[in-house]
Amino acid sequence: MTTQKYTFHVQGMHCNSCVLMIESELGDLPYITHVKSSLKNHSVEVEGNFGEKVAELIAEELTIPLRSHGYTVSVEKKVKENKWSDFRIAVPVAIAFAVLFVVLQKIGLVNLVSAGDVTYGTAFVIGIIASLSTCMAVVGGLVLSMSATFAKEGDKIKPQLMFHGGRIVSFFVLGGVIGALGSAFTLSASATFTLGLIIGMVMLILGLNLLDVFPWAKKLQLSMPESVAKRAHGVSKLNHTLTPLLVGVATFFLPCGFTQSMQLYTLTTGSFMEGGLTMLSFALGTFPVLALISFSSFSIQNSSKAGVFFKTAGLIVMMFAVFNILNSLVVVGLIPPLFNF
Repeated sequence: MTTQKYTFHVQGMHCNSCVLMIESELGDLPYITHVKSSLKNHSVEVEGNFGEKVAELIAEELTIPLRSHGYTVSVEKKVKENKWSDFRIAVPVAIAFAVLFVVLQKIGLVNLVSAGDVTYGTAFVIGIIASLSTCMAVVGGLVLSMSATFAKEGDKIKPQLMFHGGRIVSFFVLGGVIGALGSAFTLSASATFTLGLIIGMVMLILGLNLLDVFPWAKKLQLSMPESVAKRAHGVSKLNHTLTPLLVGVATFFLPCGFTQSMQLYTLTTGSFMEGGLTMLSFALGTFPVLALISFSSFSIQNSSKAGVFFKTAGLIVMMFAVFNILNSLVVVGLIPPLFNF
């Protein structure tokens, strides 16, 4: 049987999680034999038996399993509208959030326990932003596909509890392991400073990508090795009683830039407990939205205000990034303290 190969444009791609999600969803279609997605070109290459269908019809069929995740497939590249007008709302909201966060730190409500430059309160807030951003789309997709599988068998609650429980516990344990590894390596002051700058830059790039107005920023994102990410995502395909628990653990290894920036910071703590609590705070921040996704079709991507939200979130993340970079420079004495909090 003759197979055909097509390359289509994909709208809605933001990060490496999108690549993983698109390849996973389209790879499950019975008539597809090979699929390869590209974040750089916002495209997907598919090979399979499409019969006598024209490219436009194939694109429509490929969009069906992707639409719920916020992606559409087309033959021709569509001109993206950046909507700079969204900043009229995003900038004031981001500034208000920053002021509120500083006030809460001043009175000690978000600075629950100091863990160096990144407090547990900060990790929690970053978790909230991550859970709402497109970088967590792949985790939401995992939750939805897993929910559908077990719902067919009449079991809706237990799998969800296992998933969220496994995720929260594994983030604490694996975060602790990374922190302990940092202790074993005994990071020098210069190494800690370098990692601090890297964390700040990673978060800055994440923020720029959330603004969704600088296409070149997508090329700068860190990514988990593709083989590791695919194996982690593949766990959701297993049909076993412990699958929800394993999927929860696997989310620690998925290509989410927010998770990776927290993992990098955790390495600098040099402590199992501080590392574990940092990742636990981050996981707890993601919990409310992921729990909502578990029991509904909630998706910020499909909202009419998605552009405003992502630009606001991007500005907030960039503020955190700047604070971390400045704090790193203060610690090594390159600049005097600029903030008294």
